[in-house]
Amino acid sequence: MKLIHFLFLACLLSSCSGSTNANLPVAEQLSRAQTPEGQYISWREHIIDDTEIGGVELSGSDGLTVGDLDNDGFTDIVSVHESDTEYDGALEGHIRIALGSADPDKWELITLAQGAEAAAAEDVAIEDINGDGYADVVAACELAHLIYFQNPATDIRSTRWPRIMPTVTQGRGSFIRVFAADFNQDGQPEIVAANKGDQLGSGTKDSDVTEFNAISYFELKGNPLEDSAWVETELIRVKIPINSQPVDIDGDGDLDIVAGSRGENRIVLLENVSDETIRFEQHPIRIRRAALPDQEETNQANPPKVSGINMDFWDVNQDGRLDIFLTETISGLAISEYLHWLEQPADWSQDWILYQMGSIAPDRVIGLAVADINSDGKQDVITGGYSSGSRREDTQTIDMSLGRIAWFEQPVDPKELWIRHDISRRKRGMFDKFISIDLDEDGDIDFLSTRGNSVPYDGVFWLEQIRTDEPAQAFVRARPQDSEEMPLPLVDDH
Repeated sequence: MKLIHFLFLACLLSSCSGSTNANLPVAEQLSRAQTPEGQYISWREHIIDDTEIGGVELSGSDGLTVGDLDNDGFTDIVSVHESDTEYDGALEGHIRIALGSADPDKWELITLAQGAEAAAAEDVAIEDINGDGYADVVAACELAHLIYFQNPATDIRSTRWPRIMPTVTQGRGSFIRVFAADFNQDGQPEIVAANKGDQLGSGTKDSDVTEFNAISYFELKGNPLEDSAWVETELIRVKIPINSQPVDIDGDGDLDIVAGSRGENRIVLLENVSDETIRFEQHPIRIRRAALPDQEETNQANPPKVSGINMDFWDVNQDGRLDIFLTETISGLAISEYLHWLEQPADWSQDWILYQMGSIAPDRVIGLAVADINSDGKQDVITGGYSSGSRREDTQTIDMSLGRIAWFEQPVDPKELWIRHDISRRKRGMFDKFISIDLDEDGDIDFLSTRGNSVPYDGVFWLEQIRTDEPAQAFVRARPQDSEEMPLPLVDDH
């Protein structure tokens, strides 16, 4: 009995739980994460845009990206908000800009588009599309088009940005992702987008979908504000396209694409083989699950299911090849309780090996980003969970999927389980996207993110990394009133 009691106490004090009292809400537990110099790492939340601050009823906050829209040297943010609490098909949405300053807590907020123009806005990209030296904006809307905004260059805060919803993108179903990338390196970016087709009705399973939809790129041949300039080329058709992420996966100096299919639970490599003409060559990514540390062999009876809904890339094992961070599909959803990294082989005809990094069960990973969080020279991963249940009320219980933020510290051997540090676990929250940035310029990594599923707390925020000589509370929220903070579940399957 004494041994059991000792082991229980040891678990509570261990870094895997990040806690000195497992009954406390996650945010109130003392952080055990440390830098190589022994400083403790905790986090403070700062609100950038929400209904109260911005005066606009934001909800369903999803993607965001950063750039310098006014060329003043400060980081600006473009964010998209579906503006719904259920999939009702209403032509509502918001595309917002937060213009930065020298003070990371001082932002000027404007609405770029709302209503039908921004109908269920899901993702956004910033790039100088027309070559005038000012960054433009392209957004993907689930209902149901792409929309291009041309930076007016002067008076961008008060001038209505010229815009177009290209006819070739209209009435196409749900555009879910959008990126700008110069595939043939001619100085003119292309737009690449995944279109997952019509919204699935309530109760419809991914496995019920039979339709194949396109991942395409759009060349801009002329003035982007003219409809005829948008020329589409289909790259691949899959069931429920969910991602089309440009990355130089083979290190040859041009941008390839890693595409994802939620309906088929697979990802595909589209190798850029362009010369003056844009061309791609398809390569299947065959995945084999690595054995867990306590297993002698790989369990092939449970084949991996990955859709690539969110991915990030880094050479984890330092072999000169980019690897992929992603989640595994569960219960027909492109989100998972488990975080993985996928090892790129020397030859694409070989299997890619999937290594499990850890779990936030019963919470489900959706957002993720790679960064050296503790300044030890190794890349870590921050993750955002997806709450289930009501998006307006705190009806969830401790054993349900809640809105959780955690980060995974890379161990000495990245093929072993990574060390999880929990930051916050609230009844409501959906954290779709993280961007690593030293926003306060104090030498450590902070994060920009969006929060959904938690009206009236949806919007844009940043996490300030705090370093102290003594253990500190893991997370300090920005609002005096918020969705309830919760402890970890009684059984923490890490």
